[in-house]
Amino acid sequence: MSERTIEILTESFWPIVKAGIQYTIPLTLISFLIGLIIAIIVALIQVANIKVLKQLVQVYVWIFRGTPMLVQIFIIFFGLPKMGILLDPFPAAIIAFSLNVGAYTSETIRAAILSVPKGQWEAGYAFGMTFSQVFRRIILRQAVKVSIPPLSNAFIGLVKDTSLASTVTLTEMFMVTQRIVAYRYEPLLLYIELAVIYLLLCSILNILQKYLEKKLVH
Repeated sequence: MSERTIEILTESFWPIVKAGIQYTIPLTLISFLIGLIIAIIVALIQVANIKVLKQLVQVYVWIFRGTPMLVQIFIIFFGLPKMGILLDPFPAAIIAFSLNVGAYTSETIRAAILSVPKGQWEAGYAFGMTFSQVFRRIILRQAVKVSIPPLSNAFIGLVKDTSLASTVTLTEMFMVTQRIVAYRYEPLLLYIELAVIYLLLCSILNILQKYLEKKLVH
């Protein structure tokens, strides 16, 4: 490895990691948390079979599962200003990612809730519990165990998808790497370095996922 290669890798490493700490990780955490809240609400509406609301959330899920995330980001960041709604890159990315995560993970949560035997619901009602009480005290604990693996995978997938935020000028890891490539003229070297950083981050998350599964599932 030449001195120039070592110099480029060394100089670019911290700016890329710094962008990950400042933007990629917060963007992932905030978007996933909001998306998870949306997903739980959507799943409960479908399980509770609230007719009008059920139809609305089904349309929402259909739209966001059936269109590319990149298109969704562009509509929110570039399209909404035509309606007078101006958003900075970070909140625009959060809205797009949250709505996308909410649509996808709502199906995971719905499936997890439905995997709990119907008799569990009936037993709760027999003790005089309301729908919310049965869900919180009986169903949720069992549904969490089923949903942890796919939700963890969705979170790791979101970490990688945040690179799409660079298209709306958010200076996350991919955007920073692009800027370094522009003046260093070493695209292969720098993009490999970026890939390794993503790989390390996702590997750490995989280890945490396995730990959670052992603690909560088994």
